[in-house]
Amino acid sequence: MNTLPEWTDLRFFLELARAGTLSGASRRLEVEHTTVARRIDRLEAQLGSTLFDRSREGYELTEVGQALLPHAEAMEGAALAAAEQIGGAEVAAHGVVRLGVPEVFGVRVVAPLLARLLEQHPDLSIDLLNLPRFANLANREADLGVMLDPPTTGRYMVTRLASFHFYLYASPTYLARHPPIRTQADLARHDFVDYVQDRLASRELSYLNELGFTPRRRICCSGMTAQLEAASLGMGLMMAPPYAVPDDGRLVRVLPGFQAERSFWLAAPTDLYRLRRVKVVWNLLRECAESHPDLFVQDEAGLPTP
Repeated sequence: MNTLPEWTDLRFFLELARAGTLSGASRRLEVEHTTVARRIDRLEAQLGSTLFDRSREGYELTEVGQALLPHAEAMEGAALAAAEQIGGAEVAAHGVVRLGVPEVFGVRVVAPLLARLLEQHPDLSIDLLNLPRFANLANREADLGVMLDPPTTGRYMVTRLASFHFYLYASPTYLARHPPIRTQADLARHDFVDYVQDRLASRELSYLNELGFTPRRRICCSGMTAQLEAASLGMGLMMAPPYAVPDDGRLVRVLPGFQAERSFWLAAPTDLYRLRRVKVVWNLLRECAESHPDLFVQDEAGLPTP
């Protein structure tokens, strides 16, 4: 290798590794797919190694490509940090942050927080990805994400955001039409609203398995938004965290004392975590979780008896 590879070529390498296809990388980079292919060919020629295995399905990193990946990511992080520092970002965050969150959590908890954040940082922009699954940080779908399963490999900053409880809820109309629920054993005679079981974004979402019997799932949905609507219309019982349930009386708590406990984790690639704009969003989420525990765990006192 006579010359060092250009950073721009390594950027093309990173985006192709994340997207897996020339078309996907070209959209990210806003160039023609032929430009991506040409840059990768040049990089491989400079390094004297094949970085990708090509197939009809797309581009997959070779062993050499896997070895190059963390070095290219470190260069990317350094370039981003340098750009922020030169731009004065140590004083006020600026740029775009892509935040991946579960759909209902994003709508009910995160979106209301952003008004104050954006007022404090007028040069900051947020891409809020409300997803029925969890953001893929490995391919940089998001800069940071809230998830049930934290990354166990790779270079990430990870912290427990909050422990929360799933409680049982039903509509008053459903409860009026069905046998009373006084004990957990009574639940076996009732209908349930749940996730589509072969489309679970995480095994942590199989909380109905903790009932002690196989529930009669009358309607299953791919996301919690649809579950909330189905349960509100009287289609069955559902389990949800407190933050997800609107305070409009359409759903009421059932069987106080029964819950399933889970944890939300906050994660970001290490190189992105040190960026000012990512840190302010990170800190905002942590401050919210610490100052509003009622969003995640509900006090048993004063709950109505169905």
